[in-house]
Amino acid sequence: MSKPVYLTPKGFERLKAELDDLIYVKRPEVIEKLRQTLNEGEDEPETEHLIAKEEQAFLEGRIRELKQLLASAIIVESHKATGVVSIGSTVIVQENGQKAESYTIVGSAEANVPERLISDESPLGKALLGHRAGEEVSVTAPAGILKYRILEVR
Repeated sequence: MSKPVYLTPKGFERLKAELDDLIYVKRPEVIEKLRQTLNEGEDEPETEHLIAKEEQAFLEGRIRELKQLLASAIIVESHKATGVVSIGSTVIVQENGQKAESYTIVGSAEANVPERLISDESPLGKALLGHRAGEEVSVTAPAGILKYRILEVR
């Protein structure tokens, strides 16, 4: 049995939409490309067919991965403001007098650092879980131990 994957409703829908796109749009395109490169035979270099086969293998692998993720997903319903950091919380933190930053704690399958979505399994995510505004947490990073003050939990 695979370990549970925590997803917000938005993250679940995003992965489901990706799966649908791969199955109903991309897969038929790759199958058509395979058919065309196979039928073109000696006129077309075999490389085109090999590239299409590699694309199909990658696509099928991602489809399997998404199906597995979605099957083991635990949907974290809309976050209730309890003041304690949990999956789905948006947390405003400040590192040693630096500018305050906002992060939303999500499951690893929907983590996206540029969008400020950090995994509950990341060093910062783990450190924040279970804490409240006003508390300080320490995170071990390659640069050393970083200290963050939790300013707000939403």
